[in-house]
Amino acid sequence: MSEIFTSYLHSPVGWLKLTTDAKFLLSVTFENESGQISEIIPPVLQKSIEQLEEYFAGTRKDFDIELAPAGTDFQQRIWELVKKVPLGKTASYLDIAKDSGSDKNTRAEGLANGKNPIPIVIPCHRIVGTNGKLTGYAGGLERKRWLLLHEQKFSKSYLLF
Repeated sequence: MSEIFTSYLHSPVGWLKLTTDAKFLLSVTFENESGQISEIIPPVLQKSIEQLEEYFAGTRKDFDIELAPAGTDFQQRIWELVKKVPLGKTASYLDIAKDSGSDKNTRAEGLANGKNPIPIVIPCHRIVGTNGKLTGYAGGLERKRWLLLHEQKFSKSYLLF
């Protein structure tokens, strides 16, 4: 088992706990406060912090970080589809279910999306209800709304939700 490294980032949506191994970003979690950081900060963790800071500053639209989210094969497929939704755009749970091969998978897609261990970087906040309504977000709907409005400011898109 490889060593795990941790750092915290204070962001406009609260504290984010970032965990990596020596090569990959493993998770981003919403926290109420900062915690203990690793004595060693490997390059992937430093890069993750920098890119999230750039995202929140509005200067980064796409992340270029090596990711290793833990999940089932189905969850991995869903997260790959979610990563394709561009900044300033949204897709519905039904859109992602169809792209995964079945329009009957909306419930399974929603559950997989909710298990995303790397929110913001894997932009699960961009997935909305079929009617455009904001639904479900592990970080809370206020964070989801903030992230979508933030992205709208830095894109040429107009979101309807």
